[in-house]
Amino acid sequence: QVQLVEPGGGKVQPGDSLRISCVASGLPSGVTFNTWTMAWFRQAPGKEREFVAANKWSTSYTSYADSVKTRFTISRDNAKNTVNLLIHSLKPEDTADYYCAAAGGSIIRSEMATAGRYNYWGQGTQVTVSS
Repeated sequence: QVQLVEPGGGKVQPGDSLRISCVASGLPSGVTFNTWTMAWFRQAPGKEREFVAANKWSTSYTSYADSVKTRFTISRDNAKNTVNLLIHSLKPEDTADYYCAAAGGSIIRSEMATAGRYNYWGQGTQVTVSS
């Protein structure tokens, strides 16, 4: 079955940069990773899960939450079934569990920030920003 594994979290200091990754495996036969819309969501302590960024490879379209668009970059390596999230100038309010999500296909732009449109989720990786 499809699995999403997210290495790369940890504790960092304010102002640091961090890259977290998500590696997909177990894709159905005949399905290629580059056809899937991939996204990152995060959930801070005591808050609801929120959209961070998404990438639709087929159209090279990328979407970001307004709160992160100047500091976050989503990228993917389709040859390695990997999607990355590079975070610059980390702030304490970036502290959260970060979740990788896969749509299991391509979804329309207006739905890329909707958690319910993603069929597969990673277990989450914790990012703590603290001095």
